Amino acid sequence: MVSEAGPRTLRTPQAGPTAREFDTGSGAGAWLAAMAEGAEDPGRLERGRRYAREGNVGPVTVAPGAVSASVRGSRTRPYAARVRLPVLADAAWGRLLDALAAEEARSSALLVRGAASAAAHGALAEAAQEAQVGLLPEPGEPVPACTCPDRGRPCKHAAALSYQTALLLDEDPLLLLLLRGRPETEVLDDLAWRAPSRAPGAARQRRPGVSARAALATGIRPPLPPVEPLPPAPARIEPPSAEGSGAPDAEVLAFLATSAAARAWELLDEAQQPCDGPPVAEPRRSAAQAGGNRSSPPGSRTTAAAVSAGQLSVWDDAVRLAATHPDFTGRGTFSRRFAALAHAVGTDARGLARAAAAWRQGGQLGLRLLEAAWEPPAGGFDRARGALAAAGLPRLAIEGNRLTDEAGGVQLRYAADGRWYPYRAGPDGEWWPEGAADADPAAVLRGLLES
Repeated sequence: MVSEAGPRTLRTPQAGPTAREFDTGSGAGAWLAAMAEGAEDPGRLERGRRYAREGNVGPVTVAPGAVSASVRGSRTRPYAARVRLPVLADAAWGRLLDALAAEEARSSALLVRGAASAAAHGALAEAAQEAQVGLLPEPGEPVPACTCPDRGRPCKHAAALSYQTALLLDEDPLLLLLLRGRPETEVLDDLAWRAPSRAPGAARQRRPGVSARAALATGIRPPLPPVEPLPPAPARIEPPSAEGSGAPDAEVLAFLATSAAARAWELLDEAQQPCDGPPVAEPRRSAAQAGGNRSSPPGSRTTAAAVSAGQLSVWDDAVRLAATHPDFTGRGTFSRRFAALAHAVGTDARGLARAAAAWRQGGQLGLRLLEAAWEPPAGGFDRARGALAAAGLPRLAIEGNRLTDEAGGVQLRYAADGRWYPYRAGPDGEWWPEGAADADPAAVLRGLLES
């Protein structure tokens, strides 16, 4: 089955390659070798190579089963050259994809962006050999054609096109997939689905569904399926075993993948929860910053609308990582990666740890409460001092939305959600989030004093 994907038109450098520059086990080397073995006149190949080097080949169009381009010859009007290659059958594609997915290093070489071209070359060649699939061009398979009067196979114009095609295949080995019948995106999507199921005999079942083309063919929409239950919270993802020059750091990939999986799970959990009550109102900030707060890194402020909508700035996301990632736990965890994350967002490890403690205490709202004071409206805040006096607790000084006992080293901060957040003075002179928030200020202060 030939894919319905459209062709890709690509420009190549003027300096054409030679057959000696490519490994015969790669797509480029196999392409040139197949063309050379099927050539009737080696002289035409040499003239074609010279045409390619002189820049006579226009942009090359790669489509399922063929490459084509305009090639300038001795006449003013360019000729239309074309080289056809048989596409693979569906059964061959299935074997090839299974072989690629069976080895983690192979699938990673294709799925990880930025991986070395040589790694992708090797992965495709190994999988094709193991699956007994003729992915690489073989002698007799490339069929040249041209509008010039020369009946040679190939003529110098088709030979020039072949040299430029080899250069394209060397730069992007995944073009061979399109040339053999399926676009890169389709193959990688299928590979991404197969890759997690590497165990022998593992069941690979797609969920039932319809194609986008079929769904949009009519204006009648079927009812939405029921919401599936929330899966278990994701565990820490182990680093992949992909190796090779140019490949990204496996530990960094695992770190980011673990974070992304946890974030996706949290958002899914949040989306399935019933939404009660209006969004939290934006607090009014005052000029005073109590407790010796440091100013946050530039760009760290966000509106209350962004907080309620779950939008994350770079600073917010870094704090979220520091607060929730399995590798970062506790107030004193200042690993090299933690310090690097802090440096990347313009702070030090202790500053990021303090922000992470606020995030663990109250998410984005807790972080905003750490960063800025505000003037709360009359109501719950004003009643707090009476509630504390009635409970026989120490009298606290008022500043903005904060009640502070400097001598005792404790502080309560009132947030726009109507709850009180406990803080304790640290040895560094900063106020650190301490414990869980509560709507009862007496309970929060009592917990601070007793702990």
